[in-house]
Amino acid sequence: MPDDSAALAYNWFAPFYDAFNFRNDYEMWVGVLLPELEKHGLREGRLLDIGCGTGRAFEPMLRRGWEIRGCDVSSGMLAQARRKFGDAVPLDQVDVRELPVFGEFELVWALNDVVNYLIGDGDLERALAGMRANLAPGGLVLFDSNTLGLFEASFARGGSDEMSVGDWSWRGLSDEIEPGGTYEAQISGDGAETHVHRERHYPVEQVKAALAAAGLRSLAVLGQQEVDSRIELVEPPDERRDHKIIHVAAAA
Repeated sequence: MPDDSAALAYNWFAPFYDAFNFRNDYEMWVGVLLPELEKHGLREGRLLDIGCGTGRAFEPMLRRGWEIRGCDVSSGMLAQARRKFGDAVPLDQVDVRELPVFGEFELVWALNDVVNYLIGDGDLERALAGMRANLAPGGLVLFDSNTLGLFEASFARGGSDEMSVGDWSWRGLSDEIEPGGTYEAQISGDGAETHVHRERHYPVEQVKAALAAAGLRSLAVLGQQEVDSRIELVEPPDERRDHKIIHVAAAA
């Protein structure tokens, strides 16, 4: 697939993305993430939501008094966000690898696999440098990265019951999962054009090196897991036990 595979995949995904991901509770997720960020001096103000998609994180942050600007590589996903939020949140179609400076933000985040779609060498460093350029003094960067355990469950060859929803099927296409590899999965189903998602696994040490290259310093690296329908953050992270690894950073 070409380098714009994420945009293509999410343009196809956009009409049924919210229905496919109805189990994702962003209110609960935000309620877990913000207290962790407050430990590192988070100040309420402006949020730059990178890879904002259909805007599922907007509502819980707007309720908490945040001013939000969103951006995404997919025009289809942004169309869904505009349909839901109108002019309440400014939206821009941009590639995170070429992120403009929109202003100064107390929080810059990229949630739900955004960095995993950066599959080219140097893509992660370019994206993180763009995030750094949009930070207000004392601001924080937050993003998640999928673990080896998640790749094994969702991208190894065969169907994934956990990722399949209703009439929509998620099928891994990759024969072998190894650290640092790039993997593919296919979504097909009712009303959806069959399309492929391509993601790269980023080991923690590689992410830390990319942060340093982008002028950022790592403040926390946490494992994220679901226990009894609750989201928990644990330290240290475990690539097999956890679904995601949460990274918190600030300007170096």
